[in-house]
Amino acid sequence: MNDSAGTPQSETTVLQSALRGLACRCPRCGQGKLYAGFLTLAPACDRCGLDYSFIDTGDGPAIFIIMLAGGIVVACALIVEVKYQPPYWLHAVLWLPLILATTLLPLRSMKSLLIALQFHHKAAPGRLVDRAK
Repeated sequence: MNDSAGTPQSETTVLQSALRGLACRCPRCGQGKLYAGFLTLAPACDRCGLDYSFIDTGDGPAIFIIMLAGGIVVACALIVEVKYQPPYWLHAVLWLPLILATTLLPLRSMKSLLIALQFHHKAAPGRLVDRAK
């Protein structure tokens, strides 16, 4: 491990972790690349050597994006429909590119943001705790 690669995880703030996530960088050092492809994670950080096998974002980023993009596109479509009443083919021409732009463009950074916050807060799977009575 390279200690000079960045500040240790215990000294980073939530804002620093969030900015590292939005930049698609390693959640520990903030310098290494997080992705090997568009949404394919690298096996480990090329700077500090952090193993990315702990990462499990599941469908969380996609759900956030779908909810935000759905609200934006539906609101815009309703406003245009009520105000201008365009034909259906024009709705398809207008809203299909907007749907693609509002879902695919932020997906990579949203996924890395959730990864960085997961790392910062030391998230782990839930487990049952035996309570002594």
